[in-house]
Amino acid sequence: MRADDSLWEVSAFSDDEHELDPKDVDRRMREDGWTVIDVREPYEREAGYVDGTRHIELERLASQAETIERDQPVIFLCRLGSRSGMASQAFRASGYDAYNLRGGITAWVEAGLPLEPADGYVAEH
Repeated sequence: MRADDSLWEVSAFSDDEHELDPKDVDRRMREDGWTVIDVREPYEREAGYVDGTRHIELERLASQAETIERDQPVIFLCRLGSRSGMASQAFRASGYDAYNLRGGITAWVEAGLPLEPADGYVAEH
């Protein structure tokens, strides 16, 4: 790893073609109406979340797959991008047009994008 690499860029589940940076995710959510699913634990979500995202814990994702539309792209997010990377790979393997928020919600905050509530923060996992 180079000295200027962030830890969030290193993941066994990285796939550059299906990794989106925070500003791109924000734009696709607002302008294109893409679904964004937060796969973090409930306590992580309660600490701070991206407005307009849907919460489905990673462990419940398979049982909730039928509730996620197949006819539009879906983006997954977690704290650093590893759990959501696994989710996006699994959903792509099942025929979804699935993407991962590169660096997770940590990268979102680093990019200066807002969390809800106003005093929201990124909880440790």
